[in-house]
Amino acid sequence: MGRSSKKGPYVDQKLLKKVKLAKETGSRDPIKTWARASQISPEMVGATVAIHNGKTFVPVFISEAMVGYRLGEFAPTRRFTSHGSVSKRILTPT
Repeated sequence: MGRSSKKGPYVDQKLLKKVKLAKETGSRDPIKTWARASQISPEMVGATVAIHNGKTFVPVFISEAMVGYRLGEFAPTRRFTSHGSVSKRILTPT
């Protein structure tokens, strides 16, 4: 179930404040955040945000196509290695 339209989208206010400050100063450094549930607002476009995935910070450049999505969608928490591979079988002479 989505968030109530009466409340509006959830945007972390501390993160939004940091993004606005970075845009005013022209800073290109990634902004660290743990707010994975925060939605991307149009003010964030053009900023680089380092999103915490539980272990490290994943740097993500925010583009216009990302507006409305959650930050956590761009920093996966699980890494897929691969399914079990079939090792080379040695044929024994019979």
